[in-house]
Amino acid sequence: MVGPLPRSPLAPVSFPEMPAVPGVRVAAGACGVDRQDRRDVALIELADASAVAGVFTRSLTAGAPVNWCRSALAATGGSGRAVLVNSGNANAFTGRRGDDAVRREARALAERLGCTPEAVLVASTGVIGQQLPVDRITDGLHHLVDGLTPAGWEAAADAIRTTDTFAKGSWATAEIDGTRVTLAGIAKGSGMIAPDMGTMLAFLATDANLPASTLDSLLREANATSFNCITVDSDCSTSDSVLLAATGKADTPAAVDPSDPRLADFRRALGEVMRDLAQQVVRDGEGAEKFVTVRVSGAESDAAARRIGLAIANSPLVKTAVAGGDPNWGRIVMAVGKAGEWADRDRLAIWIGGHQTARDGEGVPDLDEAPLAAHMAGREIDLAVDVGVGAGSATVWTCDLTDRYIAINADYRS
Repeated sequence: MVGPLPRSPLAPVSFPEMPAVPGVRVAAGACGVDRQDRRDVALIELADASAVAGVFTRSLTAGAPVNWCRSALAATGGSGRAVLVNSGNANAFTGRRGDDAVRREARALAERLGCTPEAVLVASTGVIGQQLPVDRITDGLHHLVDGLTPAGWEAAADAIRTTDTFAKGSWATAEIDGTRVTLAGIAKGSGMIAPDMGTMLAFLATDANLPASTLDSLLREANATSFNCITVDSDCSTSDSVLLAATGKADTPAAVDPSDPRLADFRRALGEVMRDLAQQVVRDGEGAEKFVTVRVSGAESDAAARRIGLAIANSPLVKTAVAGGDPNWGRIVMAVGKAGEWADRDRLAIWIGGHQTARDGEGVPDLDEAPLAAHMAGREIDLAVDVGVGAGSATVWTCDLTDRYIAINADYRS
């Protein structure tokens, strides 16, 4: 597997000072799944009777941990006691042996925590098609359990990295009916990033008192405008999982209805944390030098706008133009046309860095490209399109495509 990579130029200055979430303890350790010299397994312990919701990849070659989590959440009605995550091996396309490995992990940890195996959720990330060295994980569980601490978020975020160049974390606070609650989360992702229900790996926890059904609704709503609005390379992973847990340790009313107005501030906080984590993934895109925001308006629906935005964000021609600092807005026209969504050619308008380059279906006459080129030379690129047919809008995020992406992925298993 590819060795340590230089930190992305788009990375945050440092990992955030994550607060403790009542009812949550975290640990990380080196079990030798990936390499002997780094942490490669993370454990998140949840208080008894914690509610858990999840969204997962719709890949038809989903990994064994994804299938386990789906069945476990269905069996428990949306509750969990722990999340066990390894990097270095995706445990995907590993047949019945992969399924057995997940069961062994869950059973071994359940024995130590005094819960049922179905209360243990499992995730893996790394190379596809290699059998998981499960004994290395189960042998290291006692060290992980002994190392659990409310302050273990950064170590866990580091342990779940693969080609990521920095650990990703985010947190926020909110009020539910006058009571303050905390929300914290970590994520991993750098390549093989294209959203489809869930994307990469992300784990979030709060001390709010919320039932699984409400968590599920809130998670899916926030996921639609965060993790499902990013792309690095258009490849949907076999391992994509986003889990949200609520320990119930805060003295808040159990708002059963997700539309309860008392949840408005929590909905805001959840959206902020998930968008922050999602954007950190894009900022760590393999080989990325520039962070790109694509805003689409005037579409037939919000869903149509998202699909148009992703067509632009996934276009190799658009992404390489960004990498080269070329304000070639014709490539954006191409991407809109291939999206398969209704667009009015003669009302199409395009902006680069706030400067209009096309309107009424043609280029702006006597366009001065100097300010466009100046914008494209920066780290933060803003592209906007109005397709002129309706009120639908969406924002998606991506990065440029550089030769380093090829180098990283050509050497991934070497």
